[in-house]
Amino acid sequence: MIVDNTQTQMRKGILEYCILSIISRGEIYASDIIGELKKAQLLVVEGTLYPLLTRLKNNGLLSYVWKESTSGPPRKYYQITPAGTDVLNKLDTTWEELVFAVQTSTAGRPQEAGGEEPDGLARSDEEEGSN
Repeated sequence: MIVDNTQTQMRKGILEYCILSIISRGEIYASDIIGELKKAQLLVVEGTLYPLLTRLKNNGLLSYVWKESTSGPPRKYYQITPAGTDVLNKLDTTWEELVFAVQTSTAGRPQEAGGEEPDGLARSDEEEGSN
């Protein structure tokens, strides 16, 4: 269905921005990034996250350090680089411009009877089915 494809593309489009934002808060382990994305209802699996983290690292936006773990092998903790912070700041501006553009272009749009106002992109499929 076209709606599903559009929703998927919208989520993919903001994923790198969200990941950089999460990592900018401080050093973080990959599974904790997934946890943060789940809290935001932006569901991501490891098979999606790790290639993204590798690409961001190869582009100089992230670095990582290995740390010993009490519950298994050493873990890779990611941190944002100065170049990553610069990119994140530019993406903050782009996001603000996009929010303005979407709000402006959708303002006053009539809703279908019984329809709900759009409340963002972060709804999971499970939530939509439970309404």
